[in-house]
Amino acid sequence: MKKEDLIKLGSETAKSGFRNEDDIVRKFNDWKKDKDAQKWLEIMGYPIDEIKEVEAVRLHGEKTDVQAQITIYMKNAIAAENLSVKLVSNPQGFNQVDKRWVDKYVELWKIPEDIAGLLKVYTGEIVPTKRGLKDKRRMFLNEMTEDEQRKIVDFFAKNKILIVSDILKGRGKFSAGWMLVALVSGGESRWVLKSINHAMNAFGEGETRISPRGSLKIGKITMQRKGGDAGRDTSKMLQFKINPVELFRV
Repeated sequence: MKKEDLIKLGSETAKSGFRNEDDIVRKFNDWKKDKDAQKWLEIMGYPIDEIKEVEAVRLHGEKTDVQAQITIYMKNAIAAENLSVKLVSNPQGFNQVDKRWVDKYVELWKIPEDIAGLLKVYTGEIVPTKRGLKDKRRMFLNEMTEDEQRKIVDFFAKNKILIVSDILKGRGKFSAGWMLVALVSGGESRWVLKSINHAMNAFGEGETRISPRGSLKIGKITMQRKGGDAGRDTSKMLQFKINPVELFRV
């Protein structure tokens, strides 16, 4: 079955299109008239006839992906839901979900000093001394020794659950409970809404390995050097990316 057909099987057509992530927030605030928002609220477990009011705002936190907080005022209670929102236009495209300096990930995951050093060589934060590299500014993971590669893979495999959770869900009061992916392609808008636990299982499924291109794959998540930024220091940050449309297929 073609990817396009799989996407249609796992999603719903939007009643009105999406121009950007802020449209998702707008639709929630217009929930009384917006059929998509009504379906989203029902998926999250809120009967429409018991809702009095809905307030949605875009959150600005540490994570790089767009997040929205939805406050639902019921007849007898108040609830809040945090959504990780991803709007994509290319079924083959990738979306950055987290980026930080290596030292920030060291703090988060207690990365040992030797592995942290290897990651900094990978991003170019530490200039490599080895000759004959594809890029003299940094070292791809598959250019490291077998022992160094094994150390990196073993650490991320051992801590996979924590790492996937931090990358996709986040921590603290703004941690996401849901992931909403909207695909705008070929003049049609489709969406899928899943719990964050479902999303973590979907994107985290699979082995931890070094790819032929020298990056790290954690299931369906890619870890790589950020790059770009016109060569500024921020290009040496570590980033994690996913293809959000994978959520349509599970």
